[in-house]
Amino acid sequence: MRKEMLIGGIEAGGTKIVCGAAEVTEEGIHILDRMRFATGRPEEAVRKAADYFKDFPIKALGVACFGPLDLRKDSATYGHIMATPKKGWEHFDLLGFFEKEIGVPAVLDTDVNGAALGEGAYGAGKGKSVVAYITVGTGIGVGLSIGGKPLHGLVHPEGGHMPVVRAPGDTYEGCCTFHRDSFLPAGCLEGYAAGPAIEKRWGEKGENLGSRSEVWEMEAFYLSQGVSQIALLCSPDIIILGGGVMHQASLFPMVRERVKDQMHGYVHAPILDGDLSDYIVPPALGDDAGLAGACRMGYDWLKS
Repeated sequence: MRKEMLIGGIEAGGTKIVCGAAEVTEEGIHILDRMRFATGRPEEAVRKAADYFKDFPIKALGVACFGPLDLRKDSATYGHIMATPKKGWEHFDLLGFFEKEIGVPAVLDTDVNGAALGEGAYGAGKGKSVVAYITVGTGIGVGLSIGGKPLHGLVHPEGGHMPVVRAPGDTYEGCCTFHRDSFLPAGCLEGYAAGPAIEKRWGEKGENLGSRSEVWEMEAFYLSQGVSQIALLCSPDIIILGGGVMHQASLFPMVRERVKDQMHGYVHAPILDGDLSDYIVPPALGDDAGLAGACRMGYDWLKS
C-alpha cells in the first residue's frame, strides 16, 4: 500500500462549505478534521477556507464546487466559476485564489463529480467502472466517474437541467430561472425537484413534510425520470442518490419502482432483475462523499 499523504479537500455547495484534511491512500481515506460554514459571499468564504488550512501541512488541495465551472485548461478563465445563479460567485477565480493563498497544487471539479469520485474510490461505487452520483438538495447535479476519472468534455455534466415531463396536476412553474415553465414547454429536473422547488410548491421545507405521501410521490415522479435517463444514456454500474432531499428515506423505494417501470425490461443486466436496491443506492460515505472526493482529487493530482 502506498504511503498515506495529507491532503486538503473543500466541498463547496450552494448552502454550505466543508473543509477537511485527510490521510489518503489508494485504498482508503481517514478524514482527520473538518469544518463547516455557510456558503455566503465569496470573499469571506474563500478567506475562511484558506485560513483553515494554515493549521495543516497538506501536500495538495482538491476543490469540489457547485457550478458551472470552467475546467478547460487552455481557457483564459480556467478555474473560474461561471454563470451560476449563486449571487456574487459569478466569474470568481476560485482555483487561482486557493493556489495563491495556500501555496500547494490545487485541482478543481464539480461537487457532484467529486462525490462520484469519492464514492467510486471508497464508497458504494468501489470496484465499479462507471459511477453516477446525483445530488438532490439546493440544486440538482449529476457527476460521473469513469475508470476513476471525472467526466469532462465540452464542459462537465449538467444533468440537473435535463428536461422532464411535468407531473399530472402540478401547477408549479419551476424554480430554475433558465428553464422555468414560462419559458419552455417543459421545465428541468432541478426546477421541479430541487429542495427550493419542494418548499415553494408545498409551502414548507421538505424536512417538515415527511408524512405527506403526495409530496414524495411527486418528487419520485421527477427524480425517476432523471435516473432513468442517466441509466439509459451513461449505462453506469451504480447510481448513487445523495443530498439533503434524499434524507427522506421513503423516496428510494418510490424512485426504484418508477425507474423499474420506465426501463420496462429493455436493459438486461443481473443487477436490474430485482427491486433495484443494489443499483439505486444512498452514498456509503454519507455526507462525506463530496469531501472524500475532493481529497481524492488532490491525491490523484500528486500521483499523476
